[in-house]
Amino acid sequence: MHLSVYLAGEIHTDWRDAIISHLGGEPISFSGPVTDHGASDECGVAILGAEDQKFWHDHKGAKLNAIRTRKALEEADIVVVRFGEKYKQWNAAFDAGYAAALGKSLVILHGPEHQHALKEVDAAALAVAETPQQVAQILRYVLSGTLP
Repeated sequence: MHLSVYLAGEIHTDWRDAIISHLGGEPISFSGPVTDHGASDECGVAILGAEDQKFWHDHKGAKLNAIRTRKALEEADIVVVRFGEKYKQWNAAFDAGYAAALGKSLVILHGPEHQHALKEVDAAALAVAETPQQVAQILRYVLSGTLP
């Protein structure tokens, strides 16, 4: 079996690397959003031209990023969505909802401080983890039925 996993959510910590490093050698391909915050914010105007108003600047970037995100979410077997501690991730909530609407297997990753705020998102998930290591163990179990 081979899995395609989309790693959505916050881009300010190394949680993606932690999951991937725990799964070295497993037949998993990973994808995710552009994690260079500047590139993600500026892609629309860098490619399609400057905008005088911030709304249209952000609108162009959001649409270009959505092309990548939609394709990757649609192709994923499993979607992991990380909600970080420091910033509100509205994009992560949107990705979780989109993945749920597509019927994707959804794993949510966040600390206990977000349990109440994310209760509806958590209810749509097949698993809710608190650490990247738990996510790696979930993926390994899905692949081989092997417990930690």
